[in-house]
Amino acid sequence: MTIYFYKVWQPYGCFSNFSPHGIIMQDIYWSTVEHYYQAQKFVGTSDAVIIPLIHNAETPELAAALGRDPTHQIRVDWEEVKTQVMREAVLKKFLTHTDIREILLTTGDNLIVENSPTDYFWGCGAEKTGHNHLGKVLMSVREEIRKLPSLSVIFD
Repeated sequence: MTIYFYKVWQPYGCFSNFSPHGIIMQDIYWSTVEHYYQAQKFVGTSDAVIIPLIHNAETPELAAALGRDPTHQIRVDWEEVKTQVMREAVLKKFLTHTDIREILLTTGDNLIVENSPTDYFWGCGAEKTGHNHLGKVLMSVREEIRKLPSLSVIFD
């Protein structure tokens, strides 16, 4: 069975980067994975001044809009690092939040697909021909979490 997710309020919505599950990365709290991910596009650039605006954005939708603004210069290595940036943030999210970690683990070995009609990189796109990199990240994180000796040791 394939598990599709997209909007936060739909089944498996906690898999979305827009879900309200904060993370701490480099000692900074980010209210969603989307906030963190979008901000990382500008690390070390002349447009790094936008990072606090993204960090403080009221919603993940606004954070995404700021991060996708084509008038800002993203870091030159972004295409090479963006998948790893995403993976680290998604792993942190599921290590931090027990409730959604359990949901991820209950997916077993099922294929996980971001059912985005517009995103052919992170999602499957309208024709289901996209790369589904976010689904692949989630399945990789699921596998890594399964291999951890005991999460209770980490969080006790």
